[in-house]
Amino acid sequence: MDLEKIGGYAFLLGVIIAVIAGIAASQVAAYAGTIALVLVILGLIVGLLNIKDKQVTNFLVAAIALLALSITAGGLVTIPYIGNYLVAIVGQVAVFVMPAALIVALKDIYNIASGK
Repeated sequence: MDLEKIGGYAFLLGVIIAVIAGIAASQVAAYAGTIALVLVILGLIVGLLNIKDKQVTNFLVAAIALLALSITAGGLVTIPYIGNYLVAIVGQVAVFVMPAALIVALKDIYNIASGK
């Protein structure tokens, strides 16, 4: 299996886990640390394998937007019936995206510093 497929599966699995963990946050609270660890590992894999040089800027802008949303997501609680779920899902997706953004940013800084 090639690395792009592994990265693609890691992305898909990370999003699925983040959404399910967000929806079922109260039921899986005992496993929050383990879920976060899995999301971080999947995020690292995505950051290493999925984002190509042409996609760096777009990915980092999208990651910044998502992380900003996760900081201000508390306002979503006011949405009846689904607000709490939306906040939890955004938080889980942010846990997944943060390590990918870190890896992509570090790779880009290295490329800039090394003159690539």
